[in-house]
Amino acid sequence: LDIPFDQKEIYYVIWQVDGRAIGHSNVNQIEFGKHASMHLHIWESKDRQGGNGLDLVRQTIPIYFDKFRLEKLICEPYALNPAPNRALEKVGFEFIRSYETIPGIICFHQLVNRYEMSRIRFDEVN
Repeated sequence: LDIPFDQKEIYYVIWQVDGRAIGHSNVNQIEFGKHASMHLHIWESKDRQGGNGLDLVRQTIPIYFDKFRLEKLICEPYALNPAPNRALEKVGFEFIRSYETIPGIICFHQLVNRYEMSRIRFDEVN
């Protein structure tokens, strides 16, 4: 927790609705002053599709841009999960491409969609 932001390798934001934690976002693969990879997750199905995801994503993005002085955020959700893909598009992320990968050590081989958002674009559309 005491590591300066320019030295952090990962950073989490816990999402709360009405004072209750419902999910998180995190960044990793951080190159301070340049870019980072953002991940999104609402933990329980009962908290999904309630309209909170878009607002939570919209509130989280400036935190990452500001604390890590980023020029660009990258997000690669599972292509067959419509909710995060829709939220990213509504917030203004640009779709780059789809490709197959194993996105993390606890993940299965899957099709992901790569989205990117520059700081300039975020400020323009939000």
